[in-house]
Amino acid sequence: MAFLRALLIAVLLAALPASAATVRLKELVEVQGVRENELFGYGLVVGLAGTGDSEQVVFTSQAIAGMLGRFGARIDRRDIRVRNVAAVMVTARTPTFARPGVHIDVSVSSMGNARSLAGGVLLITPLTGADGIVYAVSQGAVQVGGYDASSAGSFSSKNQPTSGRVPGGGIVEKAVTPNLSAGPLILQLKRPDFTTASRIAAVIEEALGPGNAKALDPAAIEVKAPAAKDAVALLAKIEALEVDADQRARVVVSERTGTVVAGDRVRIRPVAVAHGGLTVAVHEFPLVSQPGAFSLGQTVTTRSADISAVEAQKQVIGLPATASVDELVKALNLLGASPRDLVAILQAMKAAGALDADLEVL
Repeated sequence: MAFLRALLIAVLLAALPASAATVRLKELVEVQGVRENELFGYGLVVGLAGTGDSEQVVFTSQAIAGMLGRFGARIDRRDIRVRNVAAVMVTARTPTFARPGVHIDVSVSSMGNARSLAGGVLLITPLTGADGIVYAVSQGAVQVGGYDASSAGSFSSKNQPTSGRVPGGGIVEKAVTPNLSAGPLILQLKRPDFTTASRIAAVIEEALGPGNAKALDPAAIEVKAPAAKDAVALLAKIEALEVDADQRARVVVSERTGTVVAGDRVRIRPVAVAHGGLTVAVHEFPLVSQPGAFSLGQTVTTRSADISAVEAQKQVIGLPATASVDELVKALNLLGASPRDLVAILQAMKAAGALDADLEVL
């Protein structure tokens, strides 16, 4: 039944029209200069229930003393004895073309030895970019998806209580708006490929006219905006175009989960594979030597180990050349190997030159 189901799926996929493989340019390319920007800042989280930084964290005491100094309270940092404040790093990411007043989410992470940020409130914190300019400010209640509790030597925790988020706690103060009208537009491929770049340039020229698009390299296409159209309308038209994207054959395997994912262009050459397993078992059991009655001896306890090794006997199997993923799976199933064994088999096949695909191990 499983074989018939797989055969039916393969027949249906083969019967699909060629246009089913096309992809919108919106999924393949990005406009150069149109991207998100990373922000960060240093702040304080207050209102913690005794789970904040201890007095051993010097920079927290200095930050508290500095903050109180701005409000006219002069105090030496060495006199500060609080456990309801934590020093944190605040990070955020501004969306593309975010205007002043737009709310963004911010992440808060402890820097000192605070045990938990649950129930805390982030004080107003400027967020700067790599150039040192303030682009946003953040403030609000910290939401933590975990907990940390201990009492009388018992300890219980869930997830990471020393980091959290402030949903909508950031407000953009300075906009970052790339100029799309300055010069030609550059479209960047998310996965550089010579064939795909050439096809994208041809599709754009067909929609805009000859000479309006040129593939500079496998990762960039230059588009000249016609004088009669603005950049936004032009990009909206380009994003809706579809192209038959090409890509290198790739096999992705995960040693942690035993997952194997192969693309439709994966091929294997004729190869002989032998994969066996060696199982070693060690069993320990105690031995007690009891002295005789009315003797001066002592009871002695020792341990003995029984070691056994069993090697699975498997035959050498010849895998024929394949032309599809379905045939590749059938050929590998002949080995009777588990998904984790397939990881080692695919790595050996790649080293032997029998796997015509890029092998990526996660």
